[in-house]
Amino acid sequence: MSAARLLSRAVRPAVQLRQPTLARALATPVKTADPVTKTSVLSNGLSISTETIPGASTSTVGLWIDAGSRADAGNASGTAHFLEHLAFKGTKSRSQMQLELEVENLGAHLNAYTSREQTVYYAKAFDKDVPAAVNILSDILQNSKLDESAIERERDVILREQEEVDKQLEEVVFDHLHAVAFQGQALGNTILGPKDHINSINKGDLTSYIQKNYTADRIVLVGAGSIEHDALVKLAEENFANLPVSANPIPLGQSSHEPTKFTGSEVRIRDDTMNTVNIAIAVEGVGWKSPDYWPMLVLQSIFGNWDRSLGASSLLSSRLSHIISSNNLANSFMSFSTSYSDTGLWGIYLVSENLMNLDDLIHFTFKEWTRMSIGPQTAEVERAKQQLKASLLLGLDGSTAIAEDIGRQIITTGKRYTPKEIERYVNAVTEEDIKRVAQKYLWDQDFALAAVGRVEGILDYSRLRADLSSLTF
Repeated sequence: MSAARLLSRAVRPAVQLRQPTLARALATPVKTADPVTKTSVLSNGLSISTETIPGASTSTVGLWIDAGSRADAGNASGTAHFLEHLAFKGTKSRSQMQLELEVENLGAHLNAYTSREQTVYYAKAFDKDVPAAVNILSDILQNSKLDESAIERERDVILREQEEVDKQLEEVVFDHLHAVAFQGQALGNTILGPKDHINSINKGDLTSYIQKNYTADRIVLVGAGSIEHDALVKLAEENFANLPVSANPIPLGQSSHEPTKFTGSEVRIRDDTMNTVNIAIAVEGVGWKSPDYWPMLVLQSIFGNWDRSLGASSLLSSRLSHIISSNNLANSFMSFSTSYSDTGLWGIYLVSENLMNLDDLIHFTFKEWTRMSIGPQTAEVERAKQQLKASLLLGLDGSTAIAEDIGRQIITTGKRYTPKEIERYVNAVTEEDIKRVAQKYLWDQDFALAAVGRVEGILDYSRLRADLSSLTF
């Protein structure tokens, strides 16, 4: 029942009057058109994707590049991240001071980040300043000076950044998880790279990375906000027409990397000065384009996240949270489903100070994983689907979030799923789908484990592996 009708019923007078026009308008559901993402491709292979947001006065424009730390050379791990740092240190036509002053005078926001498979440069500006923002992004991408003195200054900055990252236990554990799951492969390397590589990366490494990866066919120019599609296409033609093309172009959404091998293994870093143990356990997950991508996301959502410090009832979340909280087995946990172009990691991150019952913590976690292979409950699947849709769709509340969504999807899948399409895919997941993917990816599968802190209470890997394979109901 609409709010207007509920209100009119609650305060209905003795003599009914005709419903006011405003109330009738409020009582009538408003149909909103599904957002439209337009995509064009220049002759050199550069993709341009936009979503125009009615009523917006600002836009986010950015370059999503299908290359991250996974594309680093074997002897120069950390190059992609190093290059991101140098992007704002001056170009052939703009000094660092000129670049910073120009952005500041526009009232714009300029930023960049590097992940394992992508590098992103983006700017948010008023609609009248979008051409200037695109020109700055173009200059940064194609004409960064890579001055030797700037390289040396950023080397120290990155080393300090690495020290800060090393203090973030979650980041440390997940880096170790990647390292053991994808041993000896580029996907297992950290984004920042090891200290000796940071100290040795030079202008030649950076130039080589640009020539290999910053090609038109591996880049999408994204715009979201007040920008019109044809206007951004014209700006792309003016600013990126000279971008080189790969010798062997690969369409966006298709992996350009060597197939990755997952290895069931573990790493434990004991630190008795800590009060907790931080554990990440993962099986091999799925890539972005896998037909099991959506069921695996729903499966992850079934377990969800829980933190006792938030004071929420355990019954408001998953069955696993009820087991863990009732028995005081952990301080918190976070389930995850991380996808890459050809593989992924699906698992759970646990933090506990109950060091004497870590075997129970992992046992009941595995038992819940196994239960999914036998038959999840209808209610928990439906709850998980609703929560997943909320987390995927409710965050699209601004031009930057929408641009991020467009860029990531175009790079990883070659297309952009509309919110309605995402909702349809999630709604289509059934209990049988959950049971099937659990049997395929969880049941009696090797897993990777990374733990930091008071790890002495964790059982031997072979014991844990046997536990996962022998659980029955």
